[in-house]
Amino acid sequence: MPDSPSQERPAIMICGHGSRDKGAVEEFNQLAVRISERLPDHKVESGFLEFATPVIRDGLDKLRAVGAEKIVCLPGMLFAAGHVKNDLPSEVNTYAAGHEGLEMILAADLGIDARLLDAAKQRVEEALDDTVAREDTLLLVVGRGTNDSDANSNVAKVTRMLWEGLGLGWAETAYSGVAYPLVDQALVRVTRMGFKRIVVFPYFLFSGILVTRIYNWADEAGAAHPDVEIVKASYLNDHPKVIDAFIARMEEALNGEGNMNCQLCKYREQIIGHEHDLGAPQVGHHHHVQGVGTEDNPEDRGVHHGHGHHHHHHGHHHGHHHGDAEG
Repeated sequence: MPDSPSQERPAIMICGHGSRDKGAVEEFNQLAVRISERLPDHKVESGFLEFATPVIRDGLDKLRAVGAEKIVCLPGMLFAAGHVKNDLPSEVNTYAAGHEGLEMILAADLGIDARLLDAAKQRVEEALDDTVAREDTLLLVVGRGTNDSDANSNVAKVTRMLWEGLGLGWAETAYSGVAYPLVDQALVRVTRMGFKRIVVFPYFLFSGILVTRIYNWADEAGAAHPDVEIVKASYLNDHPKVIDAFIARMEEALNGEGNMNCQLCKYREQIIGHEHDLGAPQVGHHHHVQGVGTEDNPEDRGVHHGHGHHHHHHGHHHGHHHGDAEG
């Protein structure tokens, strides 16, 4: 009799934020298909923290039903803000505590990764042509925005690396919500800087309400400034390099190398502007919106955190817009 899937390879659970936007949910599901295609020897399921279905515990139930004894949970999110630091550990810890003998490993966020930068570079280059020189082009990179300054600063780092790597004339960072400047505010400023072309690039994994809002702001700025070419670059989506980054996070978690960078975590260090968060209790806060708004309308027992935050009591001190994927 052949070995069960769990004995051959650990199962993979892809954990998304969730969205009220049907297109964003479909794109996330397509990402799960791509990862499954790349990992044919692993059983793969996916689920969401908020709004969309199936919720994460349903995906974990499916994996356990086919004999999974070891599950790697991959955060489908770019940076470690509240969902990766609080909600996912809470979800994974709670599930592991209720299923004795099940080993669960929570991998790190995708983070700053050369593969993702290469994917981002290609998305921006797809929006460029030879009609305007690169030195006459300004890049506006848009992050999701949280009240975690460490996560917000990662977007600024991506901006700088793309600016230098692409040889563009200038680059600025904006956010779709919570953090400032917001996209419309940034566009007011950059349209006055004298560049012939502005490329608006949502540094998001998926489409959704926030990406639509970003593109609408770009269209409004273009109509108000007909002398400036404002171009909308595509978000990352299921670019092959994105899949490579997910698989790298899985391998790091299995090898015990997938530690989240906690150097500037506001729960561990006293960060300016977030002094009250130091040592604050951290618990998941998404339960009231699990599985709602879509078309379908504890103890740390047996769980190992590849991201290194298992020593926290996981809180709800981050702001975000409900209704869209944490990009």
